[in-house]
Amino acid sequence: EQALRLLELDGNVEEDYIRIVQCFEATRQRCCRLEQDGRRAREQLARVEAERAALEVKLKHARNQVEVEMNKRYRAEAELEKQERKLQLVLETLMREPWGSGEQCSVLSALVGRRFGAALGPDRGSSAVDESCQSLLSHSDISYDRTKDDV
Repeated sequence: EQALRLLELDGNVEEDYIRIVQCFEATRQRCCRLEQDGRRAREQLARVEAERAALEVKLKHARNQVEVEMNKRYRAEAELEKQERKLQLVLETLMREPWGSGEQCSVLSALVGRRFGAALGPDRGSSAVDESCQSLLSHSDISYDRTKDDV
């Protein structure tokens, strides 16, 4: 609309040309500002994308570490169950032996009657985890979404 108004000549051509040039200069300055804004936005976008890529790499490493630790835990739990079964068999075998003393039999029967994980948990000095309370972070509670790994 402003350009159309400028084109309506009122007889003074020089003034009209000056107004047109001023309008073009204002438009040029606005375009320069927009170009600078666009350049800054592209630079910021590049920084943010680089940061996002770095965070994705960290996430991938963390997920891999969680998977490794979960596999270690599964193996450790399987080994614990295996050792508890062996101990159960040894204790049952000792209970069946006729040569044991009365005191040995009472201690063995107390051990056989109890759950081994709970019975052995507090007495073991090497275990830092109280198995009688169950772990707060059970391996079945840990889950994460792998659908975004391929982004």
